[in-house]
Amino acid sequence: MIDRLQIQAFVERALMEDIGFCDLTAEIVIPKHATAEFAINARHAMVIAGIEIAGTVFSRYVPECKVELLVEDGTRATKGQVLARITGPARGMLSAERTALNILQHLSGIATLTSTYVEKIAGTKAVLLDTRKTTPGLRILEKHAAQVGGAKNHRLSLADGLMIKDNHIAVCGSIKAAVATAKKMIPVLTKIEVEADRLDQVAEALEAGADMILLDNMSNEMLREAVAMVKGKVPLEASGGVNLDTIRGIAETGVDYISVGRITQSAPAVDIGLDEIIRT
Repeated sequence: MIDRLQIQAFVERALMEDIGFCDLTAEIVIPKHATAEFAINARHAMVIAGIEIAGTVFSRYVPECKVELLVEDGTRATKGQVLARITGPARGMLSAERTALNILQHLSGIATLTSTYVEKIAGTKAVLLDTRKTTPGLRILEKHAAQVGGAKNHRLSLADGLMIKDNHIAVCGSIKAAVATAKKMIPVLTKIEVEADRLDQVAEALEAGADMILLDNMSNEMLREAVAMVKGKVPLEASGGVNLDTIRGIAETGVDYISVGRITQSAPAVDIGLDEIIRT
């Protein structure tokens, strides 16, 4: 759910960055009135994210072109599947190609990796969360892709929730003091989450009135102890060192949420191509 004005502004910046003053190759090599029809193809299996944004790139730079989207975000595309067709002035479409593909490949990469993590914890109560470990300037798009892949969004920005972490606690003197200060000023609809890396901190956060507790870099044994200690009074989020090999064991400890920075920070781009359609 991204506002269209934000998409338009992002597309403008992305096109300006890539094209610069002009696409020298297209302007010189491609005849002004040449037309073409292109297909956007998935070159292996993937989960699609950003297809509408990619389409917006073409329609913004080449208003005369026709963009036909054949899939929606969240589609599990197969190898060779046609995702969209673009028809119109060849020069402009070739200029916009890389910007559109970069966005689509990057966001679909995040959605695809996210879906793999979600599959790993299927059948448990745990819900996958994204984090603020995103590319500057791309956060809303990357979090959209994570959501498309099956994760829930954590904070979109620092203004979306109050999270008291180790350095906040160190400056305030204790979890109790930090939470007490927060409760005096926090907006009524905003939650307080406290980070704990020891079981005594879990107990202190619970007693202080935290709405949610982040269990940071705890072993699975410690996570199980924390779950038993809290007894469902507040949601528990596990974080730190989570990967595809460890997430299932973490989920089976009984935590409510597992946050994974890798899904936005380290997701590899998928392979998507723009190929001319030759009709005979």
